[in-house]
Amino acid sequence: MLDITILTEPSSRHVRPTEGELAALVHRIGGEDDHFLVVQAVPDLPDLFIQVWHRTGEDYTLEHRAGSPDRHFQTSVRSPEVVVSAITAWAGGRRDGWDAGLSWEGLEFPPVEPAPPLDLDEEERRLLEDQVRDVLAAGYATRAELAEAAEEYLVSGDRRPVSRAQAEALADRMWRERVEEQAGWEGETDPERLSRAFAELEAAGITAREHFSCCRTCGTSEIGAVGSPDARGFVYFHMQCTDGAAAGHGLNLLYGGFDGSPETTAAVGREVVAALARAGLPTSWNGDPGEAVTVTPLTWNRRLIG
Repeated sequence: MLDITILTEPSSRHVRPTEGELAALVHRIGGEDDHFLVVQAVPDLPDLFIQVWHRTGEDYTLEHRAGSPDRHFQTSVRSPEVVVSAITAWAGGRRDGWDAGLSWEGLEFPPVEPAPPLDLDEEERRLLEDQVRDVLAAGYATRAELAEAAEEYLVSGDRRPVSRAQAEALADRMWRERVEEQAGWEGETDPERLSRAFAELEAAGITAREHFSCCRTCGTSEIGAVGSPDARGFVYFHMQCTDGAAAGHGLNLLYGGFDGSPETTAAVGREVVAALARAGLPTSWNGDPGEAVTVTPLTWNRRLIG
């Protein structure tokens, strides 16, 4: 897999695709409402991306930005294979020479005015930064979603004390700090073990979703529509569960069988506990189909993707 996220014009998102999946997406673009791909690193970083635009019958326009608007480059190529090769090399860590063999030309963009300082008192600033920090700790937000959370958090009536530019500047600063922090995490983290267990359950016919919906009521009503039509059951945790895990309270998992019977629900619960155990995660559950499975103890170090 490649450590990238691909965003498409039809608004699909592909996290850590294989080289084959990347190639398929590049070969696909060119038709109406499907002209471009934007590729971000994992984790995403401000002003660091590579993108391609294409119309059927024309060349491919390939661009990349290397950390700031004044380091933005463009080239034109005829072959989708060259595009795939360049993006794959970029995804490999942008080591010296990844862009060799292509004739890049610099593009000029108007200078970006820095956002004005936040006009907040000490208490509001603390509340805002704590909120951004909590969203980062949960680990599922993109940079754009983090900026939106920062912009909206202190809104009250007609008062909007944080502009979009200020929110983006704050979000980007705190995002970088979190990326630097997670660089010190070693090995597989508990959220990565959880994802591994969920992937196993999904393959076994149990719809498994992380950070799914806002609450139990919405999650349980929506989970049936998001998985395979022949799934036997489901397991998920909603956003409030994520917040609890990030705060150090363990993670509650909600599960059930699509036939609605207590027997199937209990059987799904046992499969969930077994998959988590194979992934190295301890659980607390008394076997009652009316009780949540709790993953505890749990260290919620979820690496950012973006």
